[in-house]
Amino acid sequence: MTTILIVDDQADIRAGIRAMLRLDPDLVVAGELSDGLQVLPFLRENQVDVVLMDIRMPGIDGVEATRRIRTEHPPEKLRVIVLTTFDQDEIVLAALRNGANGFLSKTVSPAELVAGIIEVVGGGGTLSAAATAALIGHMTDSPPPVVDKELLSRFRALTPREREVVVLVASGMTNEEIAARMSVSPFTVKTHAVRAMTKVGARDRAQLVSFTFRAGLYP
Repeated sequence: MTTILIVDDQADIRAGIRAMLRLDPDLVVAGELSDGLQVLPFLRENQVDVVLMDIRMPGIDGVEATRRIRTEHPPEKLRVIVLTTFDQDEIVLAALRNGANGFLSKTVSPAELVAGIIEVVGGGGTLSAAATAALIGHMTDSPPPVVDKELLSRFRALTPREREVVVLVASGMTNEEIAARMSVSPFTVKTHAVRAMTKVGARDRAQLVSFTFRAGLYP
């Protein structure tokens, strides 16, 4: 069972998310909160595996709430997925830099939401198409002035196949699209991506994209 905390200031949104989660009997809603200030007290009293976090809320926003979560709960113990209708690059980056494991639009389908949660629980990271585009857009518009040589050295440990997958991931392609390009299965693509993340020390797919650009490996 995977226990989930829903944090959103709109009751109808929380109800909609709860309804979507019913698609998978292994996903159990541990609680619902209406603002970010309630999150840490709730987590101190309840077992939660994943927090679905809204960005725009009264009190403190989802970025700050995520930052506070990370002061007590490391990413490998508690996963945070940011849910929002806003896909601006600065919001994506702020959420990821403060410890979010993924970023999904509230317009995703129920199947996409469930798949995103499963991906994150399994140790990966999930980004909606719009969030991926925002992240990549920011990186290409503002490339690092100097290549991070320490990061680049980590990428030298990748096999040619892993490196190819990483560059395609950084271009914004999904596992299915990469699989079609490389004539392999999506599972094989995911395996290469996970191994690459381990070798370069990226906690999830989003950080892998960031590391790729910082190492100067532009698609």
